[in-house]
Amino acid sequence: MGKATLVLIKPDGLKKSLTGNILTRLSETKLDIVAARIAHVSTDLAKEHYEALSDKPFFDDLIQYIRGDFHEKRKVMAMVYYGEGAIAKVRQLAGATNPEEADAVSIRGQYGRITTKGVYENVIHASAHKEDAEREIKLWFEPEEVIVDLYPTKMHEKKILGKTWA
Repeated sequence: MGKATLVLIKPDGLKKSLTGNILTRLSETKLDIVAARIAHVSTDLAKEHYEALSDKPFFDDLIQYIRGDFHEKRKVMAMVYYGEGAIAKVRQLAGATNPEEADAVSIRGQYGRITTKGVYENVIHASAHKEDAEREIKLWFEPEEVIVDLYPTKMHEKKILGKTWA
């Protein structure tokens, strides 16, 4: 049973100011947030995140959607929820991927829609299973950004130019 899951509040959720509503609903799971950040989604990250769907006819729309091209909100809120049964609890609360099929009391059932182009605007992403969760969390977060040790790590020296507050 997966103890960690990636949750993304997608650009449409941010544009509709649903962040508070979604976080309130997710709090029903009694899971801990162990990492959180607002991120711009590069094309490379979007393609890597959705690589399993790369052969689908809607893949390009999906990339544009997660990047915020449809909503003028070019960001997502990425979080790692942690605790017993995290994946199942969050998936149940999120509801079916297709907002029309999602339970009316689920997050996607309440806030999602299908556009006239057929794009599922389902406001939230939740990892499907343990393997997806690990792959996705490692894509979106560095080990030092997560406050618990989820997966094995190794120490290495970083020699990069970075910013500091002036």
